[in-house]
Amino acid sequence: MSALRVLTLSLVTLQGLALSGLAQENWPRFRGVDGNSVVADDARLPLAWNKTTNVKWKAEIPGLGWGSPIVWGDRVFVSSVHSDADYEKPKAGLYLGRGRPVPPDTIHHWMVYCLSLKTGKLIWKHEAHTGKPKVGRHPKSSYAAETPVTDGKRLYVLFGDLGLYCYDLGGKPLWTHPIAPRKTQFGYGAAASPVVEGGQVIYVYDNNESSYIQAIDSQTGKSRWKVERDERSTWATPFVWNHAGGTEIVVAGKKENRAYSPDGQLLWHFDGRMSVLTIPSPLTAQGLLYITSGYFQDQKRPVFAVAPGAKGDITLKTGQTANEHIRWSLQKMGPYNTSPIVYKGRYFTLLDRGMATCHDAETGELIYNRTRFPRGASFTSSPWAYNGKIFCLDERGTTHVIPADGKFRVERTNSLGELCLATPSIAQGRLLIRTAAHVYCIAK
Repeated sequence: MSALRVLTLSLVTLQGLALSGLAQENWPRFRGVDGNSVVADDARLPLAWNKTTNVKWKAEIPGLGWGSPIVWGDRVFVSSVHSDADYEKPKAGLYLGRGRPVPPDTIHHWMVYCLSLKTGKLIWKHEAHTGKPKVGRHPKSSYAAETPVTDGKRLYVLFGDLGLYCYDLGGKPLWTHPIAPRKTQFGYGAAASPVVEGGQVIYVYDNNESSYIQAIDSQTGKSRWKVERDERSTWATPFVWNHAGGTEIVVAGKKENRAYSPDGQLLWHFDGRMSVLTIPSPLTAQGLLYITSGYFQDQKRPVFAVAPGAKGDITLKTGQTANEHIRWSLQKMGPYNTSPIVYKGRYFTLLDRGMATCHDAETGELIYNRTRFPRGASFTSSPWAYNGKIFCLDERGTTHVIPADGKFRVERTNSLGELCLATPSIAQGRLLIRTAAHVYCIAK
């Protein structure tokens, strides 16, 4: 082997190690660097906490927002929207029926905050927009439902019915990409978070008028490409799937699940007969991609495990549960709001109504089914995992800690006593939990 070849391999190895280190130090997007809410074992991360125990700091965030905090270096970024007048506050539990299609007739403030990861103190804040909302929203949601994303150089904040806002990490506004608001199913509004790939910010806006996926140049704010989608309203965050065959932007849909190349070309698709409300984000583990949806009143609540390398239409034929590209599938096993997690070789699903299911991640074999949490709970936040445990944060602010050994039992509960719908974030041995009013930093 030539010296040049050895040097090249060494540089690649070092680069991989550097990226691995960054992956553990930062939490740049919804569900973390890999989009799966799993981190390596870390003795600094506790199994127990409450309002005072293992709380490093607590920061008040004015207004309302259900996007997760993200972390880069010593900075925590979070978005929120507050109103000049009081308005309907979200409550725990399932809402049956329509949203609030008529927007409130009050001035709102779309805000971006930057906090210190070490102290929780405010570093900077910026008002992205002031005005009256142009669309309604789900009564349980907010106008800041999306999680921001960063590439380590810039911060990208999506307010889905308003625009995409870019800042440097010091808080200087760099560019704005306006988004024309559209009608959504039941007036629920937007919620899918953006992702970053190849120097572009990619977001999906599925609605009841003209759905699309669009890529915005991360430096200039100009559109690189925009592809129409034959879909009505969905709320699933796109997923960047990197595998040996290339990079794919995977988007769950109500009509079809699709994968796009980084330049917007359709790579594969399939009719998954998905739920009427498609919300969970895809994820990858065990060399497979998992796609699901599961509105709790819908008979269609499927789960699919897709292998890399698919091209064209890979829809299962009638009666099939697998084919060359779809390794396994399940019916009536999908979650409504929460995204699933794969940990220790097991595919774990947290159901909104206080139950959990577990399958073998490679085969789809059932391990346990619809096991109920003993104290009763409802969930919107997606689960996360570390130190051999899976953590499930219910809407009343209680985290249920269960082992990842394939046997369901709640080993302990940790209560903050506040409404919680946002999915927590983890960076540098610290767990960040966003409630309706605060961000908590949890660590030993």
